[in-house]
Amino acid sequence: MAVALTVAGCGSATRTESPSGQARQPQQKLVVWDWKSGEAAAATYIEQARADFAKRHPGVTVEFVAQPFDQYYTLLGTAIQTGKGPDVMLFNGGGQIRDRADALLPLDPYVAQDKSRLAGWDAFSKDGKVYAAPVTLQGHPIYYNKALYERAGLDPAAPPKTWSEFVSGCAAVKKATGAACFALGNKEGFGIQFFLSGLGSGVLTPKEYDDWIAGKRDWNSPGVKRIFELWKDVGDKGLNNDGANSTAMFSDVFRVFETGKAAHIIGLMSDIGHWNDFKEFLPPDKIGVMRAPVVTDGAVPSLPYDGGIGYAVAKWTKAPDLAADLVRSLTSTAALTAFYGKAGAIVSDTTIDVSQAGPAVTTIASQIETGRPALHVALPSKTLDVMGRLSQQLLSGSTTVDKALEQLAASDRKG
Repeated sequence: MAVALTVAGCGSATRTESPSGQARQPQQKLVVWDWKSGEAAAATYIEQARADFAKRHPGVTVEFVAQPFDQYYTLLGTAIQTGKGPDVMLFNGGGQIRDRADALLPLDPYVAQDKSRLAGWDAFSKDGKVYAAPVTLQGHPIYYNKALYERAGLDPAAPPKTWSEFVSGCAAVKKATGAACFALGNKEGFGIQFFLSGLGSGVLTPKEYDDWIAGKRDWNSPGVKRIFELWKDVGDKGLNNDGANSTAMFSDVFRVFETGKAAHIIGLMSDIGHWNDFKEFLPPDKIGVMRAPVVTDGAVPSLPYDGGIGYAVAKWTKAPDLAADLVRSLTSTAALTAFYGKAGAIVSDTTIDVSQAGPAVTTIASQIETGRPALHVALPSKTLDVMGRLSQQLLSGSTTVDKALEQLAASDRKG
């Protein structure tokens, strides 16, 4: 088998002439902004993409400028306002790119041959147009420490399926090992995004889930309210590690899980805070992956995932054909194979076999076919900012669930 991720394909597609039929522009330099190219784990990936591009454009220089992630979208916003900046830029899927689609070049004519090979396009699309090519698939599986389960007398091969079983198991782990139930880092306000998407399919019915993704969100519904009540209850009942609001998501909280101080973490499935990082401290056979426990009747737990990160082309570039071809090199099979092999990224290329990566990856891959878009990715970026601030207030007790949902509904309507 190749694994659920593998479908028919033929590797990196061959290039064609520009969709416009025009000769390529004489520009001899392209500038790329991202937050990945400076990371050691991404070095081989970038080298392979450069090599792929250089074969066809030997006279063109490509400069990668790695920006700090915590300032990235602020810097990008300034570039967009001035209409001057990089030719190619990296985006998270969802609201971050959709909110800036007016500044980007639609890539549909350039990436038509890649549509069947790559997955995750929806997260980089708006109004039927594609604005970035997906590099990774990103999702939010619930990881658990099988060694802690064993010490607590729990069956590591049979993780809990309901919320009551989950909480009971956490109590057993706490008693036997002293470990918290959840490792949570919410210093940046990101923890609530992982919580919403990681646990949401165990709370919302399939129709409520579909409506949310489609933009028909009812912030006053019992299901939505229950998710935010759970967020507050988990904090109030001491199920999180100490100091969740002062613990950084990237990457302090992952160390909490890796070192056995918490039994579970809603992490990522690709390139950071994921199975490949955890194996530095946890043997691969001790890293479990579970679906969201069922909280309400009628909920159907699923893996929440979308396109993770992807490269886009600025509308202001003087060389759109060259820039779009660089995006294709950054999503070529050779480059993405290197990214998977070195960083452990679950990449967008469905022709790459991940079946040898270990049980956690095999479990994740097996759930992709029935996975659903992540709930938080459907929200506007400004609403995510509001949600982050309110999530901190909910944990600290300085606001109520009803007041938080009122503000979130207002922000979502505006967005």
